[in-house]
Formats: sequence, C-alpha cells, structure tokens
Amino acid sequence: MNRQALGRKFARLATNAVVARPRLWRLFRGVMRRQFETLAPHWDQIRSADHLAPYEQALEALPEPPAHALDVGTGTGDGALAIARRFPQANVVGADLADGMLEEARRKLPDEVAGRVRFERADASALPYADESFDLVAHANMIPFFDEVARLVAPGGHALFAFSIGPETPIYVPSERLRAELRRRGFAEFADFAAGQGTALLARKRPSS
Repeated sequence: MNRQALGRKFARLATNAVVARPRLWRLFRGVMRRQFETLAPHWDQIRSADHLAPYEQALEALPEPPAHALDVGTGTGDGALAIARRFPQANVVGADLADGMLEEARRKLPDEVAGRVRFERADASALPYADESFDLVAHANMIPFFDEVARLVAPGGHALFAFSIGPETPIYVPSERLRAELRRRGFAEFADFAAGQGTALLARKRPSS
C-alpha cells in the first residue's frame, strides 16, 4: 500500500474515532497536522476540478447571505474564497491547523476579496472565536466538532458539511450521523445536496425564542 493510500486510511480511522469520542483528537492531531503540512504544496493539484461542487450547491441554497462566515479546515482556502465570491458583503475567516496550507491560501488570495478574507491558524476542536459569532460555519472534507459548531453559529445561522466524493471521501461523516448530532444541539431544517461526485448537508440553528 502506497503512502497516499495509507494517508486516506488513517484519515478515515481518525474521523470515525473523533466523531465517536472527540477527546481522542489529541491522539490524532499531530499526525494529521504533519500529513497536511506535507500535502500543502501539492494539495490544489491532487484534487478534482469539481471538489467544491456540493459545497457550492449548499451555499446557493442559503436563504440569506451571511455577514460573518467561518470555513473550518480551510486548507488552501478554496471554501473561504467560494463564500467570499458568492456573498460580496461577507467577512470570511478560513481556519486551519497546518501552517503550510495557510501559506498556500494566503499566496493565492485575490486582491478583490483580500479585505474581507483572512486566514488563521486554529484547532477546530477549540476555536478562538466568540460564541454565536458566525452566521455560517462551513466544512469541506473536515472532521466536525459539533460542540464548537453549536457554540459558534448564531441563532438562525447555518452549518454546512460537504464531502467532495461522498462516502468515498477519506474524511466523511454520513448525513444521518450529522443530523443526529446537530439535532441534539439545537439545529433543524436540514437539507441534503448531491453535486459532482460529492454530497453536502446544510442545517439551520433554531432562532432564539
């Protein structure tokens, strides 16, 4: 088995373990960070042209444009840039654990959105942002930390989870599991999407009563 195949197997193992027991992330974090540091210079070349298709379709379905959005595990920034281009008034943060990925994201940041997009190093399990500070918290091929998602999404805001090749994505969580975890944390109005080779789920956090 080659290194790339081993990396995919490890990513699936880590995803399943951390979704079941988030505290296990501390055992996987260092290896995952090093893995993505190594991949960073080649990341954009090894992904398919339609890897963001389900993510984009879910963005299109948002009932109102977000003013403040977070792309968790942004990698080289494509998700954050997709949000900024689609919603010209949005301020967008792209957060990632791997400095190499963030360097690539900053390098390709277009001038026309540079004033509204910033990339920051952060751990998705404990993000350095205030409670309810985002209208949209989005993930593309990213292990979800549901407590952090629920903490950060403002009432009436949305969480987005996209997987570029559906169940074949190394980092993948089935829609049924996403719905169950989110429903327990105050989310409702779920919508599933399929585009390109991938899938996505959009969920709305209940407004304050």
